[in-house]
Amino acid sequence: MVDHAKLRDPNAEYTMRDLSSKTMDLTKPRGGVRDAEITDVQTTMVDGNYPWILVRVYTDAGVVGTGEAYWGGGDTAIIERMKPFLVGENPLDIDRLYEHLIQKMSGEGSISGKVVSAISGIEIALHDAAGKLLDVPAYQLVGGKYRDDVRIYCDLHTENEADPEACAAEGIRVVEELGYDAIKFDLDVPSGHEKDRANRHLREPEIDHKVEIVEAVTQAVGDRADVAFDCHWSYAAGSAKRLAAAVEEYDVWWLEDPVPPENHDVQRRVTESTTTPIAVGENVYRTAGQRTLLEPGAVDIIAPDLPRVGGMRETRKIADLADLFYIPVAMHNVSSPIGTMASAQVAAAIPNSLAVEYHSYELGWWEDLVEEDDLIRNGRMEIPEKPGLGLTLNLDAVEEHMVSGEELFDEA
Repeated sequence: MVDHAKLRDPNAEYTMRDLSSKTMDLTKPRGGVRDAEITDVQTTMVDGNYPWILVRVYTDAGVVGTGEAYWGGGDTAIIERMKPFLVGENPLDIDRLYEHLIQKMSGEGSISGKVVSAISGIEIALHDAAGKLLDVPAYQLVGGKYRDDVRIYCDLHTENEADPEACAAEGIRVVEELGYDAIKFDLDVPSGHEKDRANRHLREPEIDHKVEIVEAVTQAVGDRADVAFDCHWSYAAGSAKRLAAAVEEYDVWWLEDPVPPENHDVQRRVTESTTTPIAVGENVYRTAGQRTLLEPGAVDIIAPDLPRVGGMRETRKIADLADLFYIPVAMHNVSSPIGTMASAQVAAAIPNSLAVEYHSYELGWWEDLVEEDDLIRNGRMEIPEKPGLGLTLNLDAVEEHMVSGEELFDEA
């Protein structure tokens, strides 16, 4: 006979919620990994080529999940602010916790900016923890995989980024020596012909200089690599159209962020004006924001930054929406190995993945932050079959490269 008084007791081994299952065993105590609880959330900022904000979610099952929030000095404090909304919760309830944080942090502006980026870091850590608790790779939590490895495109720099020949030489070196078949250069570099950069207008000599860079690099690497060029939201609408038209004859993989990110009507008109593929998306948050680019046809390639726009499941939703419009996904990424692997796990699980960015090829210790080796080989990132993200944080390396004043994580 069921003891109804005991069922009403919140401290009992089973509760009224258990009655929703017709097959429950009232004599069996609740417990195990599916009833794990979050016990703590900690952050540490690493001084990489960007300040990488690493996030760890601790559980009473002894499992720790690691994530990464998009860089920005306020994120660690924001994550600390969210800790009370997470402690005691089940780390497997990723969607519910994500929406809970969005709602609870609405006063701080949770639909964009540093707040949603901080939530992204927690969400990635929850995927790592959930994968470990359920003994499945993170890609399995976002739908299973289409590919065993993911194409990586390398963001390149030279000592003189305005020199077309220097850019061409670096492109050849990275393709031949490092094995990448996808690269990107900045195109918003000084030409020496500027009169007033604040007005965003490109004079013809400035456009000619940018065409020289595009021509030098694309001809140097030929068909050995795809080459994209980043404008960092620098130009007025008319100038962006003229620039895009001027490089149409060259094999440009995409022209990225040619106009400021706010006005998507202008972005659409620029995209429609040219056959040069246009990529946009890193400065647009969550699926709702990306929708205003995708639905009107304002982009040829969508470029969300996973640790910035909402995390792994949110990026999966963006990719699904993009797929409705037959738009490929090229993930922007300036992260440590943690954020990069989170992006790769989602890229493996979506049909329309084009590539994931890698921004740290000149940083000799990037891979030291984790115990695994050869994360990127010949321009590809293999997706591990280990639970969660498949990476093990190297706390000694984290401590060595922490931002001054930061504290190291607790041990697992």
